[in-house]
Amino acid sequence: MDEPMTFSIQRSKAGTVNRIRLESFMCHSNLEIELGDCVNFVTGQNGSGKSAILTALCVAFGCRAKGTQRASTLKDFIKTGCSSALVSVELNNEGDDAFKPELYGGAIIIERRISESTSSTVLKDRRGKRVSSKKEELLELVEHFNIDVENPCVVMSQDKSREFLHSGNDKDKFKFFFKATLLQQVNDLLENIDQILKSANGTVCELEDSVKPIEKELNELQEKIDNMKHVERITQELQELKKKLAWSWVYKVDSDLEMQGARIEKLKDRIPVVQSRIDHKMGVVEELRQHFAEKKTRIASMMEKTSEVRKMQDELQQTLSLATKEKLELEVEYKHKVNVIRNMVKRVRLLEQQVREIHEQHIKNTQAEESQIEEKLKELQIEVDTADSTFTRLKEEENLLSESINQGRVEIRKIAEEIENCEKQHREFSTHIHELQRNQTNKVTAFGGERVINLLREIERRHQRFKKPPIGPIGAHVTLVNGDKWAPAVEQALGKLLEAFIVTDHKDCLLLRSCAREANYSYVKIIIYDFSTPRLDIPHHMLPQTEHPTTLSVLHSENHTVLNVLVDVGNVERQVLVENYEVGKVVAFNNSRNSNVKEVYTLDGFKMFSRASVETILPSNKTFRARRLCSSFDEQIQNFEREALNVQETAQQCRRRKRNAEQQLQHLQDGVRSIKRRCQDAERDFIQKKLVLQDFRKSYVAEASASSASTFDELHLEISKVQEEIQENEMLLEKFKVRMHEAEVKANDLRVSFENLCKSAKGDVDAYEEAERDLICNEEALRSAEAEKNHYEGVMSKELDEIKKAEAKYQELVNLREESSRKASIICPESEVEALGGCNGSNPEKLSAQVTTLDQRLKRERPRFSESIDDLMTLYEEKQCKILGKQQRNRNFREKLDVSTID
Repeated sequence: MDEPMTFSIQRSKAGTVNRIRLESFMCHSNLEIELGDCVNFVTGQNGSGKSAILTALCVAFGCRAKGTQRASTLKDFIKTGCSSALVSVELNNEGDDAFKPELYGGAIIIERRISESTSSTVLKDRRGKRVSSKKEELLELVEHFNIDVENPCVVMSQDKSREFLHSGNDKDKFKFFFKATLLQQVNDLLENIDQILKSANGTVCELEDSVKPIEKELNELQEKIDNMKHVERITQELQELKKKLAWSWVYKVDSDLEMQGARIEKLKDRIPVVQSRIDHKMGVVEELRQHFAEKKTRIASMMEKTSEVRKMQDELQQTLSLATKEKLELEVEYKHKVNVIRNMVKRVRLLEQQVREIHEQHIKNTQAEESQIEEKLKELQIEVDTADSTFTRLKEEENLLSESINQGRVEIRKIAEEIENCEKQHREFSTHIHELQRNQTNKVTAFGGERVINLLREIERRHQRFKKPPIGPIGAHVTLVNGDKWAPAVEQALGKLLEAFIVTDHKDCLLLRSCAREANYSYVKIIIYDFSTPRLDIPHHMLPQTEHPTTLSVLHSENHTVLNVLVDVGNVERQVLVENYEVGKVVAFNNSRNSNVKEVYTLDGFKMFSRASVETILPSNKTFRARRLCSSFDEQIQNFEREALNVQETAQQCRRRKRNAEQQLQHLQDGVRSIKRRCQDAERDFIQKKLVLQDFRKSYVAEASASSASTFDELHLEISKVQEEIQENEMLLEKFKVRMHEAEVKANDLRVSFENLCKSAKGDVDAYEEAERDLICNEEALRSAEAEKNHYEGVMSKELDEIKKAEAKYQELVNLREESSRKASIICPESEVEALGGCNGSNPEKLSAQVTTLDQRLKRERPRFSESIDDLMTLYEEKQCKILGKQQRNRNFREKLDVSTID
């Protein structure tokens, strides 16, 4: 059954309803109603939600759930299946009776949102902007527009209609009438007003009595204000001093900045002086190194020459010994021949005598002569054996000494080689230290030395001619991300690529080549690459599937072009880095697991790769090179200096060993010469005694044969033979004289040559020893010059550190100045301090002392007064205004009460 619902709306009056919108409220999911200008009718089937609209109006204007007689709680109004409900009512706010039009404008929107646990009411203006969410604001609005939703004449619900129509009691109808016409409300108000008037009369009397203590307080406040003026003057003076103190810190920092700037300039002025000294010392070091190399070459040649002279001396000594031996043999042979001739003559005489006395003496002397001859032969044989053993022993001693001399010469050559190796290592270490110190000053020099610096200057001079500035050297644009652990392997993997430059096209490449020629950098590596190419994104399946890092993963660069070049040219994403040889073999040659691995590099310098079925392992380079990608060079410099000092000490020890060995060799040579002389004498004695033994045996045999001759004719025949032999021996004797003379001349010539050679050799040896002493002095001078150069380089490093520290201090002062100025500006502007006369030369310490003194004085005075003079003046004015207001209000209250009482 359709039951129309009527809304009586007058559009021209403020407070009328323009629009109602419901969401998930009771039976409505989403309903919006535009109301007409005058009377509005809402019709519909039973249960279609007509009463729900009227209930929504009551809820929107603040009615409780029980007041609607439709539910016990607000959450019961939420539509089944929903979690919240919304009621929005738009009121007209135009006309003379508008409610706060300056806030809400021409319309007021009341939104009440209901949830399972809470409800909230929001008041919005015409544009939907939130104005208030307070309940007091809604009550004020409802009271302003006189919207009483609990009044049956305002909102007549079905239940109230049914109650009114079916009520048969006149008293109940009168009560309904009394309530609907607001007479009951008026009656309640009158009773309440009567009670209020009685209470107000008592209150006014109390207010009039309360004014008197306030008047007394005013008098006390005036006295306090007079006493506080003195404290106020101290406070003002303290504030001025604080302002001056704040800006005095700024002025002090300005003074410190000026002094620090002057110190920086002074330090920078010292840099050219120290650099000039370093350059001078470097020149001296280079000159001494050149002299050292020349002297070393000269000593090497002198050493070779001395060795040749000594060899010649030994050969000549041996030849002289042979000639002397030959001469001695000839002399012995000559004496032997003379003795033979003499013996033969004696023998002839003996034979002639024997011819006469053969028969008489033969029988008597046979036994005695044989006994004497045997004893004589034994004595001679013992003497020959003794001479032979002496000669053999001396010969063995000579051979042992000669072998010791050869070993000594070999040892001296080995020590000389060790000294040369130590000096070479020391020069290498000094070169590495110089490179590291230069790299420490400028990292770029590690990738090309001074040539790359000159090249960069040429590039800077011609930078406008390049399409895009070249990038390089590449090593100066990359760093290691996880410390210096992988530096050896990464440097071996990248190699010469660290010294390369990158340009964007061929024209820039030709221009860079021209710059390199100007900088005397002939073999610079140049890579052409498009700078506009974005950072390469390498898919994960194209990377080595291993837990070990790659060269790309341990490198970092701010320039993506550098990383792109390392990937495209160097294949760094496929170079795997491992710690040792065994792990490297597993990673490099297990192609089934690591198909994307191109090369494997170990920390100890091995390079491994596999091409098809060929497995290749390249050993490490034994030549040590300073690490160029290290973050700090100090540790390497210290290690090199320590190694250089150890090598230098080893070289000194080797030189001492060499001098000792040479002295020992000279002692051995003197011993050899002495042994040779004794050996010659022993040999001469041995040969002479051996010949005497032979002659005695021959004479014995001859005598025996002579004694055994049986006939006189045989003796005469023997005498003839002996005489012939005498003639032959005399002819041989003449030949021996000639040969002896020739041997003597040859021996004398060899002796003179030997003496001359010894004299010349002595000059060469002395020159060699003098050159070696000069070399040692030159080396000491070189070490001293290098120490001075290192000292000045250390001074330069300290000066640079001082400049960095001074600049950092200067920057700290600048920051401190800004901070102090900012803080001082917060306290007061600088112009205010200047208006006060500035700081008048007072430093912060003096001003701080004055502030402390005044502050202490102020602390002594302030405990007497709990409030400041401003507070007291404000309190005085407030109390004065309050007492005046109260007096005026009391008079007004009294007049109104009198008027109300008369009425």
